[in-house]
Amino acid sequence: MMLATQTTMAINNSQLHSELQLAHAELIATYDSTIEGWARAMDYRDSETLGHSARVTGITLTLMREFGATPDDLVIIRRGALLHDIGKMAIPDSILRKPGPLTPEEWELMRKHPLIAIELLRPIKFLEPSLPIPAYHHERWDGTGYPFGLKGEEIPLPARVFAVVDVWDALISDRPYRPAWPREKALEYIAEQAGKQFDPEAVRVFLDLARKGHIFTGT
Repeated sequence: MMLATQTTMAINNSQLHSELQLAHAELIATYDSTIEGWARAMDYRDSETLGHSARVTGITLTLMREFGATPDDLVIIRRGALLHDIGKMAIPDSILRKPGPLTPEEWELMRKHPLIAIELLRPIKFLEPSLPIPAYHHERWDGTGYPFGLKGEEIPLPARVFAVVDVWDALISDRPYRPAWPREKALEYIAEQAGKQFDPEAVRVFLDLARKGHIFTGT
């Protein structure tokens, strides 16, 4: 009788564990679907950047695999990449969609969007590990970026990699103030900025994959 009871309890515990795992997986899937929705909503604010978040996320994950990111790492990085510009939710459309150069005052406000991202995401426990890309993707390898002026390896690796991808996608996309750059011109710019704007190793990996046809090549 005791053995039968123990067996029944073991089966029930196993079923409960499986149900909890399923519920957790469904909850995470819901969270990630919400993040994807936020990313699309941000892209829709400006028709010129439609699809940008999905493109840069995909390329960033490809590069991070080359750097040895684990599947768990990639989940975190994916969320950060999708939400990289969430801080721009607080930036007026008149600035985001401006067809010409920003004034110094407008540029100062625009440069605050990484800080706004930190304020938005840090209180959300499951998103806090994804903060490096939204917070630091405008930092530069040479220390002249924003918002903190971090330099070199002070900048988290996912943000250093994402910075290359973000600029690449911007260069090969039409903007209100200029047409898309040809692929080769954009690749030359990325190469020239190694050790300046970008982590040289991130540039090396990016260019290697681009030459192999593993990166979206634009025009």
